[in-house]
Amino acid sequence: MASVRRKVGNVRSTRKPSHQPRVRLGSDRDSARPRGSRPLGTAAFALTTFVLSTFNAGLMPTTLEPVVLGLALFYGGIVQVFAGLLEFFKENTLGGVAFCSYGGFWLALWYLSSHTEFSATITPSDKGHAVGLFLLGWTIFTAYMTVCVARTNNALLITFVFLLAAFVCLTIGDFAGSTLATRLGGWTGFGAAAGAWYCSFAATMNATAGRAIVPVGPRSR
Repeated sequence: MASVRRKVGNVRSTRKPSHQPRVRLGSDRDSARPRGSRPLGTAAFALTTFVLSTFNAGLMPTTLEPVVLGLALFYGGIVQVFAGLLEFFKENTLGGVAFCSYGGFWLALWYLSSHTEFSATITPSDKGHAVGLFLLGWTIFTAYMTVCVARTNNALLITFVFLLAAFVCLTIGDFAGSTLATRLGGWTGFGAAAGAWYCSFAATMNATAGRAIVPVGPRSR
């Protein structure tokens, strides 16, 4: 019996303890993941929307519109898509879909404005219908994204409500050839830009302070 006990003891002593590292919130592995992409994405969207809305509202002559193209390509487009990819990496579906999609919108608008030439035989009305169709698709997308955003916070919801109103007005403006609708689209675009800037400011300030200082009005899910 003693020899059996010694053998059992030897087997137990030769077993290597199994240490499975636990990843906890705040650990090195968790902190290595990218953070802070939401305020970057909303800031990129806000500035590009603000500049374009200035022209849509009729506050600047249309001959100066090319100033929007650089912002649309780099800040509203590339930077916002980058922010969206980081959100997907963090498994934030809403942020990833929103930033990548609207980043794609700005890239598409940049290409449409700088690299697309309509046939000389196309009438201004038909060209307006084509651009209106482009905007209609984004209106539909923004409509169901507004429904999804309604489950987040009031600041973001107000931003999307203004954005939806802007897309509706701009779509009508191009389809109907209505300058008034386009102007309204510009002014409601200012509301969307202001809301996006507020969301970016709130997220940046609260993250820097480590506590909620700037309110965003969280909504119940």
